[in-house]
Amino acid sequence: MKRTRSESMAENRGKLIVAARKAFAEKGYANASMDALTADVGLTRGALYHNFGDKRGLFAAVVEQIDTEMASRAKALGTAAGEGWAAMLAEGAAYIEMALDPEVQRIVLLDGPAVLGDPSRWPSQNSCLQVTRQAIEQLQADGVLKPVDAEAAARLISGAALNAAMWIAASDEPETVLPKAQEAFRLLVDGLLARP
Repeated sequence: MKRTRSESMAENRGKLIVAARKAFAEKGYANASMDALTADVGLTRGALYHNFGDKRGLFAAVVEQIDTEMASRAKALGTAAGEGWAAMLAEGAAYIEMALDPEVQRIVLLDGPAVLGDPSRWPSQNSCLQVTRQAIEQLQADGVLKPVDAEAAARLISGAALNAAMWIAASDEPETVLPKAQEAFRLLVDGLLARP
């Protein structure tokens, strides 16, 4: 059965993202060769340009994919920890712990901000931010959290988790930094509790 053009394009897009994840994780953004990457999957640079515009566009797609996976993993770990406040704390701690993953370190936490700019403006981070804001609003309605602007609280919680993860990723001793970062994160966000 012959594939449609859109199926072929989707397959090429998927191949490029898989190859790019590997190249960006192993070599970093600056040293990843787009010629080598496209050759590895049997495509031309034209396929890369058609699907992503340029190397930065491909990198943005990879960051969005990984960041979305991170949010899903954090959500699952939060759900496993319980509901409400326990889930929110577990999600934040899980996100921070993902900074130990070499792919996450290199692509999302180190190269991501350098190449794509402020992470709070990434589409994947904005989705996460909205979910956090909604959780905060529900926790406020339940009387768990102090009355504070929900968007401000969501931005500060998300920013604290992201910056803790970036600190770990940039550290020479990430395993030593992790528990310090998680403890400080918990103490910071505990300040939002209506009854500590």
